[in-house]
Amino acid sequence: MKESLKSKLRAYLAENNMDLFLELQDRRGLTQYLDQQVSSVQPLLEQLLGDGKPGYIIEETCLREMTASLRPSRYNYVMGVLEEEFEEDYERLRDMGVLTYEVVNMTRACAPYFDEFGFSEANENSRHLRYIIIGTVSTYLENKGTG
Repeated sequence: MKESLKSKLRAYLAENNMDLFLELQDRRGLTQYLDQQVSSVQPLLEQLLGDGKPGYIIEETCLREMTASLRPSRYNYVMGVLEEEFEEDYERLRDMGVLTYEVVNMTRACAPYFDEFGFSEANENSRHLRYIIIGTVSTYLENKGTG
């Protein structure tokens, strides 16, 4: 069960938090991070096993707990802004094969604003935040000479 949880968490990170995924890989800390996250839900895992819950419910519940602090995804938010507001740049970066790399960099450039805003599921639909992120992405693209 623990290996399955690690695998699902790894896949979640690669799909939703590529910035964190790559940072952990660069620091050679991905395995340690996965181990720590799975260990953090060990009491919940044992409780659910003891309650006789089905495996898929246990995995879903534990994964939701392990990813709570990662939601909503800043990376996916920036990717969405780029795709919706800067479609030509999005397509160009995708075609060049650097989309993931550039969105990771844009997400890092937007981090102070996400932090200042206290980015969460409660405010992810804020127009004010969206305008700030659009402006930051626009400035990033202009500085890179792609916007």
